[in-house]
This record gives sequence, structure tokens and C-alpha cells, in this order.
Amino acid sequence: MRNKFIRIISRYIPEQSVPYCTNLWDRNRFTLKITRNRTSKLGDYRFIQPENKHVVTVNGSLNRLAFLITLIHEIAHMFIQIHHGRNVKPHGREWKMAFRDLMLPLLNPGVFPDDILRILAKHMRNPKASSQSDPQLVKILHAYDNVVPEGWYLEDLIAGEQFYFKKRHYKKLKTNRTRAICQDVNSGRKYLIAESVVVTKI
Repeated sequence: MRNKFIRIISRYIPEQSVPYCTNLWDRNRFTLKITRNRTSKLGDYRFIQPENKHVVTVNGSLNRLAFLITLIHEIAHMFIQIHHGRNVKPHGREWKMAFRDLMLPLLNPGVFPDDILRILAKHMRNPKASSQSDPQLVKILHAYDNVVPEGWYLEDLIAGEQFYFKKRHYKKLKTNRTRAICQDVNSGRKYLIAESVVVTKI
């Protein structure tokens, strides 16, 4: 089991982080599932009863750095389940502390390049429920993708410009912090869309 975990994880995360992640697996063994790309989430954690089984899934399409961050994010959820059960909020103070503590040993140039390290260190001061909610972190991680995403980041469009996203036609109305208020051109309905997503500008 351990050798299998090492063999799998070595394909998806930086080499220098493999021993640390293996140690986390040794402390509380979990099932790791590599999934296809999911646009709704990068990973998730589930606690399956009555088997008392911990299952972590991570999108296999992520680059090694984004995969590592997502993996630690989900392991933090597992630690919260083990120590607190369902008595705390999923992304509350306890999870933030666990995520920070688990990430701290990895915040060094041997694992992350300097440009990512600076932004990631800032992100970890108050980690969000999803790294996708941090536009700076999303953009810098995309720069390390094997395939550069085609299109524009939504934050680069100005109010009034139109675009396609997930096969739907939108018009950007205005920015609201890290998300934009956009109107579906066909239905007239308004939606909040993360500024960090990649869209096809019209």
C-alpha cells in the first residue's frame, strides 16, 4: 500500500515533497483517487462510514504545484474530521489553522519557485475555501501548466465586454472584489463569476 501510494503520488507532485506527503499518509492512511478534470472543483475529501474510510480526490489535470496545494487542502479536511468530527465549519478557523500548519514545511524554494512562493505565503495567512478564489495565485499557477489556457482571464475584460464561458454567452457588468457580476445575454439573468477563470472574449 505504501509503495503504491509513493508510486502514484510521485507522478503528480514535486519530487522534493514526496517524502513529506508520504509521512502524512503514514500518520493517517487515506485512499487517494486521481480524477478527470472537474470544472466545479479541484479536489474533495469524504469520510465514509461505517468503514471509517478517508477518501481524497484530486484532479489529475492539475500541474504538480497546483496538485500539491490541493492535496494538502484536502488532507487538512481529513485532519479536521479526525480531531473535530462534524462539530466545526468545513472551512472555519480550525481548518485554516490545519491547512497553514500542513503547508508550512513545504513553503521553501526546494518545493515552490520563488514567484509562487511569495504569493502562496501571502495566501496562507488567511487561506480561502478554494485557491480558485485567489486570482493572483490562480494566474501564477497557470503559468506552470504544461498547456497554457487559451483565452482571456475574466479580470482582464472591462465592463461591457462580452465573452463565452462554459458554452454560455455573457456580458461583464462590473467587478465585485474577486468576482465579476455578469449577465447571461440570452436569459438576462445575472451571475457572480470568479475573475480568475479563463473565458473566450467576443
